[in-house]
Amino acid sequence: MTDTVTGGCQCGRVRYAVVIDSDEAYLCHCRMCQRATGGVSIALKGVLRSDLTWTTREPDRFASSPIANRGFCSACGTPLTFEFADDEAPGLDLTVGSFDDAYRFRPTSHFAIESWHSDWLDTRDLPGKRSEDNPSTRDRWMKVVGKLPD
Repeated sequence: MTDTVTGGCQCGRVRYAVVIDSDEAYLCHCRMCQRATGGVSIALKGVLRSDLTWTTREPDRFASSPIANRGFCSACGTPLTFEFADDEAPGLDLTVGSFDDAYRFRPTSHFAIESWHSDWLDTRDLPGKRSEDNPSTRDRWMKVVGKLPD
C-alpha cells in the first residue's frame, strides 16, 4: 500500500505531502526528544526524503545536538521533523501529530527505552474527561470561535 498523505504545522505556514508505504510509526523516548517536545516521548513516522515535498515552505531547523536537526515552524512552534545533521541519511522522521490524519498511524516499536517513563505509557485506566465536559474550556471556545476545535 502506498499513499500520499499531507500534514503541516498548527498555523499552516509549513505544509508537506509525503508518500508512505505503511501506517507504522514509533515512539522515541530519548532525552533530546523529551526536551524538544516538552513531553515524555514523541511519536515519529520514518519517511524517505525523496518521497517528501514541502508544499508551502521548508521548516526552520534547530541543531538540537551535534548529530541532529529538528524541523519546526518558527511562527507557531510546531515540531515537524527529526533529521540527522550529516544529511547523508536517505530518510528523516516526521512527527505523527503533524499529519492531517494522525489517527491512521499505529505505534509498532519504541526507541531509546533507557529514558522511558513507563508510568506515562499505559494510562488507559486513568479517569478521562471530554473537552465539552469542561465548562472552562468549552465556554472559552464557544465564546471566541463558536465551536469546539476539531
